[in-house]
Amino acid sequence: MLEIACFEMTSAELALQSVADRIEFCSEQSQGGLTPDLEELRYLKSKYNKPIHVMIRPVGGGFRYSDAEFEQMKIELLAFKDAGADGFVFGILTVNNEIDKERNSILVQLAGGLPCVFHRAIDRSPDIEKALEDLISIGFSEVLTSGGENTAMEGKEKLKEMQSRFGDKINILIGGGVRSNNIEKLREITKGNRYHSAAILPYESFVNVEEIKKLK
Repeated sequence: MLEIACFEMTSAELALQSVADRIEFCSEQSQGGLTPDLEELRYLKSKYNKPIHVMIRPVGGGFRYSDAEFEQMKIELLAFKDAGADGFVFGILTVNNEIDKERNSILVQLAGGLPCVFHRAIDRSPDIEKALEDLISIGFSEVLTSGGENTAMEGKEKLKEMQSRFGDKINILIGGGVRSNNIEKLREITKGNRYHSAAILPYESFVNVEEIKKLK
């Protein structure tokens, strides 16, 4: 399963027309992805059938949110749900970088059965195993992770362990510098079968369709 991260409409349309299995739709690549535009999601859903998971993240920086920002997340999730989103990507941490079980649970419940992916906020967790257990208990279907390191290649051994220990309880979506020149090695080591990539080549601004083909 190959998911392509898309930060604007050109990339989203290119990826949805490609051999990718689904996209993660967000905005502001420079901030690691923020909530995208609602009308853009409506347009994409009117034109394409492939699954689109929507990032719910009101501000960049860390993964802790004020009460007002959390209210905004709830409102936006419901709006994107009504607009046809196929799933959601979000993650809220406590001041100790542990999983905020209460707030994440509320968002998962609001999703009403649509798949929820906990994003790479988990890589900041001091105890990834405990964090994964928390995500499973909350009801997340998937977790995007580089194994606690900056890149998936750096975290490959931890990803292998996560896949082995938790892969039957939650989908492990491997991301963080995943490219066509390392995905085969990652798969060989981690035994994972779900990958996340922006598929943007150096000095380019949009997803590269040939790179998506090579990744797949």
